[in-house]
Amino acid sequence: MPGADETEDLLRELAPRVLGALVRRYGHFAIAEDAVQEALLAAATQWPKEGVPDEPRAWLVTVAARRLTDLLRSEQARRRREDAVAARRLPDDWLAPPADQPVARADDIGDDTLVLLFMCCHPSLSPAAQIALTLRAVGGLTTAEISRAFLVPEGTMTRRITRAKHRIRDSGLPFRLPSGPERAERLGAVLHVLYLIFNEGYASTSGPELQRAELAAEAIRLARIVHRLLPGDAEVTGLLALMLLTDARRPARTGRDGALIPMAEQDRGLWNAAQIAEGVELVTGALSRGALGPYQLQAAIAAVHDEAPSAEETDWAQITALYELLMRIADNPMVALNHTVAVAMSRGPRAGLDRLERLQSDERVAGDHRLHAVRAHLLEMAGDHAAACASYEEAAGLTTSFPQQRYLRARAARLRASPDSP
Repeated sequence: MPGADETEDLLRELAPRVLGALVRRYGHFAIAEDAVQEALLAAATQWPKEGVPDEPRAWLVTVAARRLTDLLRSEQARRRREDAVAARRLPDDWLAPPADQPVARADDIGDDTLVLLFMCCHPSLSPAAQIALTLRAVGGLTTAEISRAFLVPEGTMTRRITRAKHRIRDSGLPFRLPSGPERAERLGAVLHVLYLIFNEGYASTSGPELQRAELAAEAIRLARIVHRLLPGDAEVTGLLALMLLTDARRPARTGRDGALIPMAEQDRGLWNAAQIAEGVELVTGALSRGALGPYQLQAAIAAVHDEAPSAEETDWAQITALYELLMRIADNPMVALNHTVAVAMSRGPRAGLDRLERLQSDERVAGDHRLHAVRAHLLEMAGDHAAACASYEEAAGLTTSFPQQRYLRARAARLRASPDSP
């Protein structure tokens, strides 16, 4: 019998595919998602006791389709009761077919998850809503996790996702891959979505684990699909390269107890050499194809890190220059924060601290734990241990990631115990 963790991993993998199958077959995004959630709950209860079915995806689709039928009939009856005169009768094909009617296989049209991804990036939605809805439906993130990614209250994000579902429902959008100009219009949002999903997997914003490997792997899988669809797009290639080059360090990022290990202290022999080689090849090809984009530049930065034999041999001057190029095309406080670190490593901690002062007035990052963690690190490099301790503690109080909290507080404790501390 599978364990609870194995069942959870399998359901996380299958959930977007099942949702995609239902939306493609029946439409009605919001109700289909409710039906899928109930099917997942049934599986989480039954599979650990009874065993995983021979075709788990088909099992979930069948159960979800039956529940979808019930939900649609209930909705139809409710509308008739509430306003028998004004309410429009639902078309006959609004109801799902009987539960024993076969459901079309995903292979009939390709990867349902990818189609669902483009559907969530519908042009009638704002970019923020596109990203939030996709993170919820495709990435499987909770509303709380998405709200932290966007730095907005959870209630705001709940309303945003609900409105996005209603827009999808009212649009009558067919479940298919867009083509031509429509696909180009949605591609930027799709790439941003995949980027955020990967980041949540690589460095979880909350919870007991630093990493959610299955989420990062799903982002890479989807990025590979988009890359196969658009092999000549330099930014698609750059994003895939960035994911591979970053994820290559994952085996060395935590100790046996799950504690965070910073890049400078990682055993580089544990880094995934095959992913690094593939990522370097991809980004090298992308950079030779014309206009630079933010994903290409971030991948180039990751490649410089990955190709350095040791932390001491990292080419920080080149990384600084790449961040300066990136800042010209991306108004992002995190890019500026990373640039600050690169400046400190190449020109000294005081140069970095001077730049950090300018960032403190940016409301988008002022309350983020990463700004205070960088300040703490630079103060430690500069020898101001008392101020560094205070900043480490402040950073620890702002993050909801338990491994990050433990790491930051351990740094502060180590400084307090140092004989050089006042």
